[in-house]
Amino acid sequence: MTEALLAFNAGSSSLKFALFCVEDGRLAPRLRGQFENLGNGARFRVHDRARALVVDQWLDDRSADDPHAAALARLLAWIDEHDDGFDLLAAGHRVVHGGEHLTSPRRVDAALIEQMGSLAALAPLHQRHGIAPIQALHRMRPDLVQVACFDTAFHATLPAAERTYALGADLRATGVRRYGFHGLSYEYVAACLPEIAGAEVAHGRVIVAHLGNGASMCAMRGMRSIATTMGFTALDGLVMGTRSGALDPGAVLHLLRHEGYDAAMLEHKLYHESGLLGLSGLSHDMRTLLADGSPASRLALDVYCHRIVREAGALAAAMGGLDAIVFTAGVGENAAPVRARVLDALGWLGIDLDPEANIRHGPRLHRSCARVQAWVVPTNEEAVVAMHALHLVHADARIALPLPPDLRRAESP
Repeated sequence: MTEALLAFNAGSSSLKFALFCVEDGRLAPRLRGQFENLGNGARFRVHDRARALVVDQWLDDRSADDPHAAALARLLAWIDEHDDGFDLLAAGHRVVHGGEHLTSPRRVDAALIEQMGSLAALAPLHQRHGIAPIQALHRMRPDLVQVACFDTAFHATLPAAERTYALGADLRATGVRRYGFHGLSYEYVAACLPEIAGAEVAHGRVIVAHLGNGASMCAMRGMRSIATTMGFTALDGLVMGTRSGALDPGAVLHLLRHEGYDAAMLEHKLYHESGLLGLSGLSHDMRTLLADGSPASRLALDVYCHRIVREAGALAAAMGGLDAIVFTAGVGENAAPVRARVLDALGWLGIDLDPEANIRHGPRLHRSCARVQAWVVPTNEEAVVAMHALHLVHADARIALPLPPDLRRAESP
């Protein structure tokens, strides 16, 4: 029977999933999909390996005590109904925070669930949602191997000067430090880059810009993280869809002391009513803002792109130069105007943008004469999760990640 692995990426009201099989020495996606609007009448969609929509259903889960569990039960039942001969080896899960000690994928047991739960204060809006489907799946399939993969783990290689805040030892002892996030996305890009851009570039000085509703950038040297824009929480760094990004801590103290805010009010404001939404007063969706053209939307785009350019310069300085920049995630993969503004502003680093290639969304964005390469690489966090799950079941497995669809190495002529 064909060996298969399930990968899950859970949010507060969503559950993304993918089923991968091992074919010809590489992980191959068999199906992927998601549940949206969990707890309020969820939408269940599944796409097959050809990316054709095979399921699009609305589920009445409004009375469910645990919407994630209800979604899992529906998914497992659907997979069992359509089982065409595969052996489910394990299920892997994206968990946002691993803290200081969970720096590699771990096989799930009761002790690990407790340890992950103890980190909820470091990621209050994410951690419990990543743990919920693990607990639900254990109740449904207690014999199924489960693996937790941590979004912070890729940044375990950050040097001390990058991960340490200028605080006293008493505060640093509480775990306040820079952790970094989006690590599974960066790990996927790093693993694919040698086949796409060549080994020399991939092992050189590379900035990866993960630009989605959440956004961050990572400086990689030797395919390892040496600097990143997110810090103690996923609120830091770049402007995001609804998150503020970097903010002077003195501004937070001012709002607490003089403007009537308490911690809960500020948390909601900074996570859910800031970023592109707060700047524009219109939307957190980049497509809406690009089409709008109002002064507020233009300001939102100006601030958004300025922060990317500024942070890219800092990351290049941390590496002592730049060999390539890679765009990934929803905005990075699809918003050509954003990429153009950023790359034009970074032209002094040696980037020479090919406008027509950018409009086509690459994958290669640079002209042949450019000193610094520029790429679009669609991310696949679920594939990384499945790969780690496979390796914890078969330690000697030598299986490659799936490359993005239609993406092949594009050498300069």
